[in-house]
Amino acid sequence: MPPLRPRVHFTPRANWINDPNGLVYAGGAYHLFCQFNPRGLDHGYMSWGHATSRDLLHWQEHDVALPWREGHDVFSGSAFVDWADTAGFARPGDPHPPVIAMYTGNAPDHQAQYLAVSRDAGTTWTFATPEPVLDEGKADFRDPKTFWHAPSGQWVSVVAHPHERQVGLYGSADLRTWAPLSTFGPAGVTEGIWEVPDLFPLRGPGGQERWVLKVDTFQGGPQGGCGAQYWVGDFDGVTFTPATPARWADWGRDFYAAITYADLPAEQDRTVWIGWLNNWSYATRLPTTPWRGMMTLPRELGLSADLILTQAPVRELEARRGAALAPDGDGLALPPGQAVDLTLTATGDFTLTLTSAAGEEAALFLQGGALHLRRPAPPEAPDFAGTHAAPLPDGAVLDGRLDLRVVLDTLSVEVFAAGGRLSFTHGLLPTQPVTRLGLSGAVQGEGWVLT
Repeated sequence: MPPLRPRVHFTPRANWINDPNGLVYAGGAYHLFCQFNPRGLDHGYMSWGHATSRDLLHWQEHDVALPWREGHDVFSGSAFVDWADTAGFARPGDPHPPVIAMYTGNAPDHQAQYLAVSRDAGTTWTFATPEPVLDEGKADFRDPKTFWHAPSGQWVSVVAHPHERQVGLYGSADLRTWAPLSTFGPAGVTEGIWEVPDLFPLRGPGGQERWVLKVDTFQGGPQGGCGAQYWVGDFDGVTFTPATPARWADWGRDFYAAITYADLPAEQDRTVWIGWLNNWSYATRLPTTPWRGMMTLPRELGLSADLILTQAPVRELEARRGAALAPDGDGLALPPGQAVDLTLTATGDFTLTLTSAAGEEAALFLQGGALHLRRPAPPEAPDFAGTHAAPLPDGAVLDGRLDLRVVLDTLSVEVFAAGGRLSFTHGLLPTQPVTRLGLSGAVQGEGWVLT
C-alpha cells in the first residue's frame, strides 16, 4: 500500500471519484457506488464506480456498475431494494428482490432521471428503461434521493433544481410514473447552486420522529466553496416543513454530497451516511496518484435535544483499534503511514500538532470558544492552505470539559466534538506521512493505531 493512501477511508485503485451514490445494503453487503471516471484522474466520462464491504471500513472494489455511454453521463442518484417488486422488474427464480438505482442521465442541455436494476443483490446491473421516468425538460435537474414512505404508501424522490435553489419532492407507486408533491426553497444558503439532496427520519432523545432535509450548496460553505446544510422538521408524505433554521452538517472545508444508506437491517437501528471528503474549489488539482478523491468515514447520525444533527464514526471503527500510541515527551509517536483514533478531553485551550516526516505541520486547536484547523498547501493547490474555524455549539463544554474524537488517516482529519454536535472535516496533503502528534495546553488524551 502506498504510504499516503488512506487506510480506513475508501479510495479507488486509480482514477477520479466524487459524490457517493446508491448507498444500499443488499445481499449481506454494504454497497458503495460513486461518481467515477474510468478513463483518468479528471472529472469526466461519469459512471458509477462500485465497492462493497462487510464492515463499512474494508472495501473491495469492483468493475464499473453503470458505465458512461455516448451522450449519456451517469450522474448522481440513489439505490434501494424494491421488496414488493412495485416496478415489476423481478423474474421467476430470482434469488433476491430487485435492487433499483434511480440516477440522473446527463446529456447536452438536458438532465432527467432514469432507472437501472440489479437482480443479484447489487452485484451486476443493467439499464432498465431507455427513456427517463422523471423528466422536467430542464438542463439542470439532478441527484434523486429515493425512498419508500410507508405512511403514505408511495415512493418519494427528492431531486435538486440547482439554479432555482430548490428541491422538488415527487411521488410514485411503481417507480415508473411520477407526480410532483411539493417544492422546498429557496432557503438557507443560496449563494451557490443546490445539489445532492437527502430526506430521512431520525428519532431524538425523547423518541419523537423528526425528518432531516439535507442539501449541498456549491458556494457559500462555512469555510468557502461548497458545503452541506440541513433543516430538521416534519414530513407528511407531501411537504417537508422545517422546524429549525438552516445549519451546517459539517464545519470543515471538505465535506460534500453525503447521502444515507438504504435498507440497513432493522436490528442495526441506525442511520448511516458517507460524504465526499473534498471541496470543488480545488478538487481537480489535488496531487494524489494514481487516484484522486476519497470518501469520509461512514458516520452514524442522531438528533440532540435541541434538534442538532449528531455524527460519530460507525461503531465498527472501534473494533479496528490496535496498539495504543506510545507517549513521546509532550505528544504521541505515530507509526508512519498509519491511521489513528484519538479521544481527547480539553479543560481549556489546547493545540494538537500534526508533524510529517518532512517537517510539515498542521494543527487543530481550541481558542476563543472555537475549534480551528490550520493546514499548509501543495504548490498545485495554494488555496488549500488556511486556518478554518468552527464555533462550539451551546452547551459544548460540560463541567468545564470538552470531549473530542479525532480520526487521522494520512490525508485527512475528522473531528467530532460535543457529543457529535460539531463535525469538522479536512483533507491533508503532506508530502510524507505524519509521524508525530504534539499535545500542548489544557488537554489529555489517548490514541490507538487503526488496523
